[in-house]
Amino acid sequence: MAGVSPRVSQWLKALLSIALAAAAVVIAAPATAADLTVKITDAAGKPVHDAVVTFAPAGGVTMPVSARGGPYTMAQKDRMFVPFVLAVPQGATVGFPNQDRVNHHVYSFSAAQPFQLPLYGPGQTRSVKFEHAGTIALGCNIHDSMSAYIRVVDTPWFATTGDDGKVVLKDVPAGAGTLTVWQPLMDGAGHEISRPFTMGASDAAQGFDVKVHAMAPMAGMY
Repeated sequence: MAGVSPRVSQWLKALLSIALAAAAVVIAAPATAADLTVKITDAAGKPVHDAVVTFAPAGGVTMPVSARGGPYTMAQKDRMFVPFVLAVPQGATVGFPNQDRVNHHVYSFSAAQPFQLPLYGPGQTRSVKFEHAGTIALGCNIHDSMSAYIRVVDTPWFATTGDDGKVVLKDVPAGAGTLTVWQPLMDGAGHEISRPFTMGASDAAQGFDVKVHAMAPMAGMY
């Protein structure tokens, strides 16, 4: 370098080499986690609520205790379960408070985890820890019209659609995996649909068109 002493020239060259190496590391670094928006619509293009959307990495994932979050609640109010669909991670405990003015007897015959919460009254609560992934259909042994669903998932990346049919999965890791949509009234084996998805290759909003029936399966008999 003309007009620059050899010592300064060597220092500048070293500094340039470090800068280029750092830039190469940034360019070569894999994509970091990002949020993913998914929208669920029916055959008429209308948004589908109460659909549980999950992302499962191809390499699998370990569910740490911290990923369980909570608290999770499936209340009984006005002789209904609230909410109609509750998504929880595997290993989570769900509370079943009776916020009604009458007694309830909550049960499920679902293969994933059958259970009974015998008759309990207003202001009382019970709880169940769900150890296995799957779908839990709920019923009340006193009020046959009551039904709801708990979807137990084995991934920390999950959410349930609202009235707009959308979810935002937070901090989804880069890489290949599977997007799955489950909804209790949806057509298809297990009332779900899945497809491969690579996070990072395309982080654009994803969409699913599904067929949803008007009538639910019998309470507690999923």
